[in-house]
This record gives sequence, structure tokens and C-alpha cells, in this order.
Amino acid sequence: MKTMLFPAALLASLTLIGACTQFPQLDHTTTPDLENSNYPMLVPLGPVLASSQTSGIEPIQATAGIDARVSALKARAARLRGSVLSGAERQRLANGLQ
Repeated sequence: MKTMLFPAALLASLTLIGACTQFPQLDHTTTPDLENSNYPMLVPLGPVLASSQTSGIEPIQATAGIDARVSALKARAARLRGSVLSGAERQRLANGLQ
């Protein structure tokens, strides 16, 4: 029982010591300009959410555009995969290396 009482008493004493701390003065920390300033108007959240959900992008059209771009890029990659040298250039290079 004594072993359980000591940590509880220690915790209580530390809490009481911390409660005696002096806090800084928080009165008059705002300037008169801040107190007299106009705060922004509050607007209902419903119209804001409704306007954010209508983005104007049609998913079907966007998907079609992306698919067209992907196929064009794949076709371009296939063209670039071919040989850079023509037959005559390859023959000339082979003759020059011997």
C-alpha cells in the first residue's frame, strides 16, 4: 500500500507546485487597431460546398482526352524505338570499323 501511495503523493505535490506558477498578464495584449478592425463576413457553408463540387470537368471527356494522349505517346515511343541509322549509314560504319 505504501508503494502505491508514494507516487500518488508525489504527483499531487508536483501538480500543486505547478498551480502556484505566475502567468503573464494577458490583459491589454491586443492593440486598439486590432480591436476596431473589421472581421470577415461569415458565409453559409452549403453554397461553398456546392460550388466546389461542380468543377466543370466531365470525367468521360477527360478520360477520352487522356487515352488519346497515351496512345499518341505510345506511337511516338514505338517510332523512336526503331533504328537511327539507315542501311547505307550502317554499311559505311561497318566498313569504317574494319
